[in-house]
Amino acid sequence: MQKFRIGDEVIVRSGKDKDRKGVIEKIDPKKRVALIPGINLYKKHVKGQAVRGGQKGGIYDIPRPLSFSKISLICPSCKKSTRVGFKTVSGEKIRFCRKCKKELKTEKSKSAKKVK
Repeated sequence: MQKFRIGDEVIVRSGKDKDRKGVIEKIDPKKRVALIPGINLYKKHVKGQAVRGGQKGGIYDIPRPLSFSKISLICPSCKKSTRVGFKTVSGEKIRFCRKCKKELKTEKSKSAKKVK
């Protein structure tokens, strides 16, 4: 089980976007990175492609994934930055907030997908 899930609200702990908040859109568990829209944006220069669907050239903002070590979960009940704990309840492993000891539940959005 992972500490972070799609739909979790997180805060950036280090880097150029320190103390900014966002919601996880995609996760790559093997690389241990999460994509958060609007955070960790970089510029990409794109050349126009008249042949391939008429893509326009220009400079685009592209969000890059952030490492799990640079983000921290925000508990939905106590609204504080917290670490994630795990415990077994009736044979099922669940996540809980280390500060308020409440269970962490997140609603997964239908549009959010895992990065491959």
